[in-house]
Amino acid sequence: MIIKRQPLDRRTMLRGLGTMMALPFLEAMMPSAKAADIASRPKRLQVFYSPNGMMMDQFVPAGQGSGLTLPSTLEPLAPHRNYVTVVTGLGHPSAAAMGDRPAGHGRSCPAFLTGTHVKQTEGTDIRCAISADQVFANHLGDATQLSSLELGIDQASLLGSCDIGYSCAYTNGISWRNPTVPLPVTANPRDVFERLFGDGDALDEQSRLAQLRRQSSILDFVTDDSARLSGQLGAGDRHKLDEYLEATRDIEKRIQKAMTSSGSSQAASLERPAGIPDSFDAHVRMMIDLQVLAMQADITRVSSFMIGRELSNRTYPEIGVPDSHHMLSHHGNNPEKKEKLARINRHHMEYFAYYLQRMTEVKDGEGSLLDRTLVLRGSAFGDPNEHDHMDIPVIVAGGLVKGNRHLTVEKGTTMSNLLLSSLHLLDVPATSFGDSTGPFKDLAGV
Repeated sequence: MIIKRQPLDRRTMLRGLGTMMALPFLEAMMPSAKAADIASRPKRLQVFYSPNGMMMDQFVPAGQGSGLTLPSTLEPLAPHRNYVTVVTGLGHPSAAAMGDRPAGHGRSCPAFLTGTHVKQTEGTDIRCAISADQVFANHLGDATQLSSLELGIDQASLLGSCDIGYSCAYTNGISWRNPTVPLPVTANPRDVFERLFGDGDALDEQSRLAQLRRQSSILDFVTDDSARLSGQLGAGDRHKLDEYLEATRDIEKRIQKAMTSSGSSQAASLERPAGIPDSFDAHVRMMIDLQVLAMQADITRVSSFMIGRELSNRTYPEIGVPDSHHMLSHHGNNPEKKEKLARINRHHMEYFAYYLQRMTEVKDGEGSLLDRTLVLRGSAFGDPNEHDHMDIPVIVAGGLVKGNRHLTVEKGTTMSNLLLSSLHLLDVPATSFGDSTGPFKDLAGV
């Protein structure tokens, strides 16, 4: 008599003293016949956004087609070139002024994932369109605990005008639930961690600190439960569970350490929210690790990350750039400013390489998390000095597309065509998106 193993319920959680913690995707959660089948794994979408444009002369690869030649800005991606496709020539026609005031950031940033011309307003009567990531999230429905995760490094600007005549809502984030509801970006790692693993009911600082003192670690409450579960798993799943719990504990420790920090290299006179590290490097890596952890646990399959909000004035003394990022972007063809801006571009690309590395390190069946993830990486501008929204830097990465390529399109082609094809790769049966004129058929490759 053959006794067939019943797969674990995908929604199984570790529980202890009121604490619940999602599990990573384990082999035991799938029918045995499909346990090693990469194609049966869930598909995911990740968007990685950098503000204030790009020095395109150091971004655009030489040559076209297969065999990616990496210029200076893209050199950090060398270990992952087989996962990377660079697309040049795309733009957003809908980000043009069309009779509105001559401001660039307030139109280009919201167009990045929506392909829509936004309403010019400094008030609350904002209007954009649903973004591509939220179309995918709606397609997934309630498949995961969180429909999507919107993370960033910078706190949202105050209400009012950020670009000339445009509400800050247009530059604070890139994800839109619908034409009038932008999704807020979370910049505090502690808030993200509590959203993923904590009770999430008490969000004020006093309650969080009290909870932190009361709970030395979320994992302490689920130790017995995880030990019992481990006994039901194979060796591979036990290793994956141990790896996941260790990664969770590591992030907890880093967040707790950040909560004891004081001061800020960016704004020493301002009070920083608890949980945000003093170091930009530590902050970015922590937010990336939280995204990877959320994907590993299948808490969400849709995530976006802004390494800086549009119009960011952050300085980067750690790489020898004490100047404001936004001010440098208006370089006026000054060689020194252009060189510093290129240095920032490469610095941001190094963090994108870190994200790709982390996604390849986490196993997902016979492959990695990256093998079933579509990653869109870009900026709202090409040359920021000209607010050029018709030749923007775009990278498509992950295992859902053929990598090691440089694809060029006719200038004037809308990025909405690429977003439409991205939705098709994610099994969303969309017939159009934004101002698309048809799918970008070369994206998937063979």
